[in-house]
Amino acid sequence: ENPQLSSLNKTDLAFSEGSQSLYKPEPLEKVVRELMVSVLILTTDFFQLSERAAMDASYVQELDGILKEARTIENHLKQKRESLKQRFTVIANTL
Repeated sequence: ENPQLSSLNKTDLAFSEGSQSLYKPEPLEKVVRELMVSVLILTTDFFQLSERAAMDASYVQELDGILKEARTIENHLKQKRESLKQRFTVIANTL
């Protein structure tokens, strides 16, 4: 057997034995509970963001409707102005 390889294995074994005394495994129930809380928080955040996105989309649709209505009114007013100009021209020419 290779002497360098066996010394590495002994070092790894000694390190892992020493590190086990520093590491205290948590009970599985506690880890699962913490994960469930984290998942619940993330899910709640996701749904809140989804609701905000839906609300933002409805605001965009409402603004689009307002802009369409404003353009329609603008076009109507331009037509009225043009019609008044023509009537004033006819009146001025008859005087």
